[in-house]
Amino acid sequence: MSVVDNHNFLEVQPLYAKNMIIGFARMNGKSVGIVANQPAFLAGCLDINSSVKGARFVRFCDAFNIPIITLVDVPGFLPGTNQELGGIIKHGAKLLYAFSEATIPKITLITRKAYGGAYDVMSSKHIGADVNYTYPTAEIAVMGPDGAVNILYRNVPDSEKADAVVEYKEKFANPFKAAELGYVDEIIFPKNTRKKLIQALDMTQNKTHTNPPKKHGNIPL
Repeated sequence: MSVVDNHNFLEVQPLYAKNMIIGFARMNGKSVGIVANQPAFLAGCLDINSSVKGARFVRFCDAFNIPIITLVDVPGFLPGTNQELGGIIKHGAKLLYAFSEATIPKITLITRKAYGGAYDVMSSKHIGADVNYTYPTAEIAVMGPDGAVNILYRNVPDSEKADAVVEYKEKFANPFKAAELGYVDEIIFPKNTRKKLIQALDMTQNKTHTNPPKKHGNIPL
């Protein structure tokens, strides 16, 4: 974790749901919680265990007023009948709920892939993130180019699909369309990551957002 102070990162539950990394660090002397996808395990997909792991951590940070930095590299939710029967929608909603209800500063950086509903759940602008950054090479879309083209042009010859994949990549598999629509605040270079994250923490340190008094949401238990 090269962007945090002294490269010091205290990981929590490192052996459980390895496709989600959670832990504590300091940025410019300030305590932060970090939530990140791990693409080296299950491609970084969100599944039942990682969703619950992340949701519990976000709730903990919110309870103790610890800002959260979310590093996103997620290709989607893990497919499969086991996940469906186990209630992936319900458990995935716990992570979405935790991020949505949290009133602490929430800073998000999309490093590589951010596809579909999993992009939305990982502290996107749509669910109340305060500052959203992305790298120029990030891909933000409903799904990957090959999958999207196979659905949109399923009756088209393979020779024509190749051109459609290139067109899809140019139009959607990049952060510029998302930035144009206001879903991303700034496209940054990787070398500026630490500086930009610290700036975002400084900007949001006096955040005063509160949930409605005497009201609470219906958490997906």
